[in-house]
Amino acid sequence: MITRMLFQLLRQIRQKVFTNPFPVAQMPDSLTDALQAAEKGWIELNPPVGVNDHFRGRLNYDKSACIGCKLCVKVCPANATEYLPEEKKIQIHV
Repeated sequence: MITRMLFQLLRQIRQKVFTNPFPVAQMPDSLTDALQAAEKGWIELNPPVGVNDHFRGRLNYDKSACIGCKLCVKVCPANATEYLPEEKKIQIHV
């Protein structure tokens, strides 16, 4: 069990992060000035993406909507999803 976890840890350390980085070109020079401008109504801040009220860290997997693109496997930070090619479905290890 420990060797499996150690192997997983080493694999994740070497793995490239698969997230969208914040666009540096859009970053304000001063975050304090940007927040003050938003407070005065000069600029508008985008609200965060909403989540389901019952969200506890696990995403819903809709089998009927799955097209087999395996993107969920690539973006899962915990590597808790796996594509089973024989069965053509996603398996979630939680």
